[in-house]
Amino acid sequence: MLQTKIPTSSFRYYVENPTDNDMPIAQRVFNTYKQMHTHQCVDFVRQQHDRWLNFDHVRLTMYEVLEKLNAVVDESDPDVDVPNIYHAFQTAEGIRKVYPDQDWFHLVGLIHDCGKILALYNEPQWAVVGDTFPVGCEFSEKIVYRQSTFENNPDLNNEIYSTKFGMYTPHCGLDRCLMSWGHDEYLYRVLINHPTCTIPDEGLYIIRYHSFYPWHTGNDYMYLCNEKDVRMLEWVRRFQKFDLYTKDDHDLPNIEELKPYYLSLIEKYTPGIIAW
Repeated sequence: MLQTKIPTSSFRYYVENPTDNDMPIAQRVFNTYKQMHTHQCVDFVRQQHDRWLNFDHVRLTMYEVLEKLNAVVDESDPDVDVPNIYHAFQTAEGIRKVYPDQDWFHLVGLIHDCGKILALYNEPQWAVVGDTFPVGCEFSEKIVYRQSTFENNPDLNNEIYSTKFGMYTPHCGLDRCLMSWGHDEYLYRVLINHPTCTIPDEGLYIIRYHSFYPWHTGNDYMYLCNEKDVRMLEWVRRFQKFDLYTKDDHDLPNIEELKPYYLSLIEKYTPGIIAW
């Protein structure tokens, strides 16, 4: 059904100890995760909530934010080296081909990375991009670079946060967990704060957890999930295939041709000026 020119086995290939000269993109990716896994802790995430969740930084339409992604290249992604807006349209069009009647799903594919606007407002990329994970509990072995990048994270030495459940309880639900800060959580929060957003729960779950690879791909953290999380997991997994396997630096979409259709979806599900 979905075709790609890049072998699927080549996606998400993370190199341990890459060198600057021989593998510059791999080195960039490793450095981003090294910084992320050093600084993403309970205190940092709470500080970011205080900074960003007043939604008082800028007011823009969803498409205006999407256009700003022309200035963002994800430094955590080993698979692409082009502006994020192309990935947005590739993901959306991949979903549209397979699920032609679920237009909210097309829109989610288009906007899922719009939280990366954070990178244009003085946020380092390690606080914007990359795989996410809960803070305040034991770090999963399924987190990328788990063995080589967490040694300086302050939560490792916290007697509560370093335990399996940490500050949570079994099956408390992901909604009660404090996720590492980045574009997923930020866009989710922006949308639920926007009074005219009508994206269904399935779409909001995809937006919030599409980078939570230790969960939707690694099958970890199920001990924190409640029944709703388990139901929604299937939708996140459906989306993940398009998020990952539609990437192709050599077959970029014609954005101007596609723009009218997606503007109509934005008007339907996320109309108007949005507070960011």
